[in-house]
Amino acid sequence: MRIAMFDSKPYDIESFQKLNNPSIEYTFFEEKLSCKTIKLAEGYDGVIVFVNDNINEEVINKLNEMGIKLLLLRSAGYNNVDLYAAKDKIKVYRVPAYSPESVAEYAMALLLTSIRRTHKAYIRSRDFNFSLNGLVGFNLHNKTVGVIGTGKIGKAFINICKGFGMNILAFDKYPDTSLTDVKYVSLEELFKESDIISLHCPLTVENTYMINKFTINMMKKGVVIINTSRGGLVDTEALVEGIREKKVGAACLDVYEEESHYFYKDMSNHIVSDEVLSRLISFPNVIVTSHQGFLTREALDSIAKTTEENIISYMEGKESSNEVKYQE
Repeated sequence: MRIAMFDSKPYDIESFQKLNNPSIEYTFFEEKLSCKTIKLAEGYDGVIVFVNDNINEEVINKLNEMGIKLLLLRSAGYNNVDLYAAKDKIKVYRVPAYSPESVAEYAMALLLTSIRRTHKAYIRSRDFNFSLNGLVGFNLHNKTVGVIGTGKIGKAFINICKGFGMNILAFDKYPDTSLTDVKYVSLEELFKESDIISLHCPLTVENTYMINKFTINMMKKGVVIINTSRGGLVDTEALVEGIREKKVGAACLDVYEEESHYFYKDMSNHIVSDEVLSRLISFPNVIVTSHQGFLTREALDSIAKTTEENIISYMEGKESSNEVKYQE
């Protein structure tokens, strides 16, 4: 099998090259897969893509015309793939659980950084400024955290929160009855009662902009919002307004609605034309990072291993629970 990987970074290449499977040949492209770059896929049996590759109907039709029948996602989410267009044309596989702990731990790292001001203290101490003024935070112990989505990542985050002695509310369309010390509630109750809200759910048509002007108005004054899932879960304009009105006390964002234009690139010598992103980054109570929650050695190795297992399942004609199909 000849496989073309798009949106490849040095750490991706290293993890796939370690697999060293003689029956699979990988070629790595730095470009994202789109209508403009699809010619690079000519002559390959399958393509590997990431979260910001745009796999729309036009791309799928062109892949099909090229005879490519295999699309592999290096992620759990697949909202960037038109599954309806892919039906009966190309098989789609994902990596459902590469390392839940990596994202969960990162979400907690963002939260702790935000509320204890460690990023600001670090910058100050580099200038030998050891003043504590403006660095007052708050305890997590006995605070109420609302966790939206209790899949593998959500559960890992809940377990971390338990270690801090937090009260845990949760919402999921399919509650996990095995979870202890967790109270499942409606979204409305979660929004109203939580001091901290953390998103750990996939992006769907139903939950797009679940954090919006209306739901922010339900929340406690000073609420902290964490998003390590997908940018489209949050109406960024409404979030900016909530921060300006001091309804939202802090935001920790590892994803952004329009991130495909900026994330994974060095934009330090460019003028960023996205005024919303510029405003977000300018707020002292907002942390924005470039979708790096997954970025651990363990997660990268797991992504590579599972992706190759998906290729082998396809080659051998075996059914796989990692295959993603269009649901009527």
